[in-house]
Amino acid sequence: QVQLVESGGGSVQAGESLKLSCAASGFTFKARCMGWFRQAPGKEREGVALITNGGQVNYADSMKDRFTISRDNAKNTLYLQMDSLKPEDTAMYYCASGPRPWCSWGDNMYWGQGTQVTVSS
Repeated sequence: QVQLVESGGGSVQAGESLKLSCAASGFTFKARCMGWFRQAPGKEREGVALITNGGQVNYADSMKDRFTISRDNAKNTLYLQMDSLKPEDTAMYYCASGPRPWCSWGDNMYWGQGTQVTVSS
């Protein structure tokens, strides 16, 4: 079955960077769109970035300046580089796989368990 395992979260100071990873298994990774989402306490889950199977990216408007999504199809791994982190970036970050080579924000996705990112000022 589909398995998505996130790693790389942690506690950092404002202005620092983190790189999240998502190890995927149980499906043909190179054939699927992937994405990162996040959910802060008391808030709805929001999209961060999507990437097609071929590497085309789509960022949520507020994320494009500091976050970089990438993938390594040979390693079945998805990444999220987060720079200049702010306290408002504090959230659980989720890896997700889409239903086809490309995906839209409203698609039904498979979800990982998430990795916590905490940014202190």
